Amino acid sequence: MAVALRTSNPALRSDAFARQPRAFGAEVMTVQGTATKALVLLLLALVTASYTWREIFVGGGQYVGPLMMVGTIGGLILAVITVFKQAWSPVTAPLYAAFEGLALGGISAYFESRFPGIAIQAVGLTLAVFVALLLAYKTGTIQATDRFKRGIIAATGGVMILYVVEMVLSFFGIHIPYIHESGLIGIGFSAVICVVAALNLILDFDLIEQGARRGAPKHMEWYGAFALMVTLVWLYLELLRLLAKLRQND
Repeated sequence: MAVALRTSNPALRSDAFARQPRAFGAEVMTVQGTATKALVLLLLALVTASYTWREIFVGGGQYVGPLMMVGTIGGLILAVITVFKQAWSPVTAPLYAAFEGLALGGISAYFESRFPGIAIQAVGLTLAVFVALLLAYKTGTIQATDRFKRGIIAATGGVMILYVVEMVLSFFGIHIPYIHESGLIGIGFSAVICVVAALNLILDFDLIEQGARRGAPKHMEWYGAFALMVTLVWLYLELLRLLAKLRQND
């Protein structure tokens, strides 16, 4: 969870695929193979998320806190390992998805208990944004030009710095005013973050295609799927927070 909230997508660095040796024959990365593996990761996350979700609404919730902590810390560790050991991604990426699901299920259930129906709304919006941006990318409506990439990376870096500063200040009991409130400033802030998170999908699509064009090794399909999931999780969490702010004003 922390990876998704604090960064855009550390997995998809500009040299992620360029540093890979070129593969030959059938053992090369493909866009279709990456899409299939991304679906596998999402299903794994859904399975573990459903467990912590059920624990809150059916099992009393006594184990949810420890499970979320395990999911958050385990997901962060596995994400870091995957970024630096890309060849391990066929193992670490599925494990990351499973751990991440434990945290997401608990977070989603918490918001759902306060705002009934919000989880399915956030899921639906995440899927809608994903499909819309994929179509925009495929049709050339939005192109991943160098200028576009620099702008999104700069915006994402700004978000990352703000979140880190906020986290450090929170240790001293200091909180940045307005941005987490349900007023116009808080809603506007969340909306901007959601846009930045969504546009990171364009960078993901572009770099996955680059990997396929360059004939990256087959294991990079898992790495590309992992990278795409990191952005989707971040987008989902930001949409969840935006919807919560909007519901508070109802």
